[in-house]
Amino acid sequence: MVAMRKARVPASGKTPAPRGRMVDIGGRRLHAIEEAACGAAARRTPHVILEAGAFGLSADWAVVQEKLSRAGYASTAYDRAGLGTSDPGPTPRDSDAIVGDLEALIEHGGLKGPFILAGHSMAGLHVRLFAVRHPQQTAGLVLVDATTPEVAAHPVAQTFINRFGTISGLAAAGAGAGLLRPLMGTSLGDTIGLPPDASGEKRRAFASAMHNRWSADEARQWLADSRLVEEAGPLAPELPVAVVTAGPVKGREAWKAFQSAPAHAAHHGQVENVPRAGHATLLGPRFADAIVRGVIFVDEASSK
Repeated sequence: MVAMRKARVPASGKTPAPRGRMVDIGGRRLHAIEEAACGAAARRTPHVILEAGAFGLSADWAVVQEKLSRAGYASTAYDRAGLGTSDPGPTPRDSDAIVGDLEALIEHGGLKGPFILAGHSMAGLHVRLFAVRHPQQTAGLVLVDATTPEVAAHPVAQTFINRFGTISGLAAAGAGAGLLRPLMGTSLGDTIGLPPDASGEKRRAFASAMHNRWSADEARQWLADSRLVEEAGPLAPELPVAVVTAGPVKGREAWKAFQSAPAHAAHHGQVENVPRAGHATLLGPRFADAIVRGVIFVDEASSK
């Protein structure tokens, strides 16, 4: 499956058509961007599924997808319901609903497993729930500066999560009032460092009332998602897990320990911290190789 990498710019100068394709998952559509493995290094399996973090979308993974393709991996990134150009879905937008949509995307989109699932930030919860529910379809996980359900038990983290939900609601309200639209032509909507087509998609989403509204609904589910994922049970210890984190360790030891715990609990686990990367720039051209290394580790470990 080959992604449509060039956006089509109409002669009228209207918004370019999004890359990729729309997948009907049963009465509503999700926007998916697929990147084929290229060259002699192309591998038959596993396929890499990429879940963006809170307020993110498929465009966030553009650099990672290019690098994965060159490393021989096919991948799919997609916009969750209501985000980017995907149709809205039923509420609440919790991990249960998100995993249900991913299941439908796999079925209706013709994706073939097993899958390596990479989740950035809050999406670490979604990919973990999928892995627990579908162990036969999951070759391994790559957790990219991701949260874990155990974090929510920490009082400081609970305060942060609650504030994040409030700020998310304000962002949604600002976008709904058109307050973020003047920023579409700036780099503020893209702190990753994406190529032009993907950067445009990211900026348009950042200024979109619908995208921000549905993103805020997801963000408000953070504590509920953490409980849901914890109640679903632990990851199977034989499942390979790579953890990639960003930023300095000093002063953040407890947070880093929470993030790295899934790799330490696995029979085959790897932790790589990228001290000069930020939470967003970890997905960009300077640092995304660390994510590819995580995918390679999981792939090789799953075949042992």
